[in-house]
Amino acid sequence: MKFRQNKTLRYLLIAVAVIALTILAKRTFFPSKTAPDYLSATAARRDIQDTVLASGTIKAYKQVSVGAQASGQIKSLKIALGDQVKKGQLVAEIDSLTQENALKTAEAELEDTRAQLRSREAALKQAEFAYQRQQQMLAQDASSRENYETAEATLNTTRADIAALKARIDKGKISVDTARVTLGYTKIASPIDGTVVAIVAQEGQTVNANQSTPTIVKVARMDTVTVKAQISEADVTRVRTGQPVYFTILGEPDKRYTTTLRSIEPAPDSILQDDTSTTSTTSSTSSSTSTAIYYNGLLDVPNPDGKLRISMTTQVVIVLAEARNAVVIPSTALGERDPDGRYTVHVLDAQGAATPRKVRIGINTNAAVQITEGLNAGERVVIGNSNGADAVSTSARRGPPPMM
Repeated sequence: MKFRQNKTLRYLLIAVAVIALTILAKRTFFPSKTAPDYLSATAARRDIQDTVLASGTIKAYKQVSVGAQASGQIKSLKIALGDQVKKGQLVAEIDSLTQENALKTAEAELEDTRAQLRSREAALKQAEFAYQRQQQMLAQDASSRENYETAEATLNTTRADIAALKARIDKGKISVDTARVTLGYTKIASPIDGTVVAIVAQEGQTVNANQSTPTIVKVARMDTVTVKAQISEADVTRVRTGQPVYFTILGEPDKRYTTTLRSIEPAPDSILQDDTSTTSTTSSTSSSTSTAIYYNGLLDVPNPDGKLRISMTTQVVIVLAEARNAVVIPSTALGERDPDGRYTVHVLDAQGAATPRKVRIGINTNAAVQITEGLNAGERVVIGNSNGADAVSTSARRGPPPMM
């Protein structure tokens, strides 16, 4: 009896060993295929924007350098840095003694010429009477022809002198007006409403307006400011005037200032440089390719609180297109583009199996893409494999996005 139990136990152990070896051999030489483990993303509803980034600098909406048109010593400055001034308000005054003397001289010369005119007009009456007498006497043979001709010449000469004096009076009036205007130049007024942003000259300084126009102060309009945004040549073809824009400044990175793009300058700032050097074609080509080209986009924004100041750096975002509450997935989920403009994406079902599906897209930022047809919010799409292999659908195979 004991022998039979030992024999049964041996057979049972042998059977267990055979089964274990069979399972081990199957796993070793005939491994089962496992389902791929995909990296996925869920289609979600959110806002999406296609934008162009640009760095910008704040400029005054309008800035004027107020200069001196008269030479002399600055007698007084009527303003201080940061003051608000009105158009026509006195900002500086130059010592006017020289200009006042020039005006007095011009007025005296004009009055002298007028006195000479009155004298010659009196002489003209005398010459007219003498001429009339000689004319009558010559008709009665009571005077000689010589006396008549002398009287006639005297009359004509007096008339010519009067005409010359009248011309001198007109010239003298111009001289007086010029001297009066020059005297007015000693009182310098602001040409616009604005803020005094710079005082270039100081009281007691002598300015010479004969060679150039020296700047006294700079006045800028700051209730509205202009942002000059540098748009790269790669993006400028996609930008249009009137597009919405927002920007931030370093001091308030969380606050957005919104406006629209007013204009795009037709040429970069380098056009202001008058390059008259005669360089070779090779060097010119090398220089042009090594220098980045930027075009200035101009945008205006109200500045009622005065927080925005000249030369502040801004981060500008130009919105090319936007969609609100759209179905959005990562751009890496897009597969190949069909001739009809649709793309292939792979959608995961509840068991984790990937099924291809055709979708149409809208905005594509190369990071996220708007789905306009073929996919619902909440569905999962394949964006890659967890083992690092190529995704079922990869953005490397997709074609260019459709025209918007």
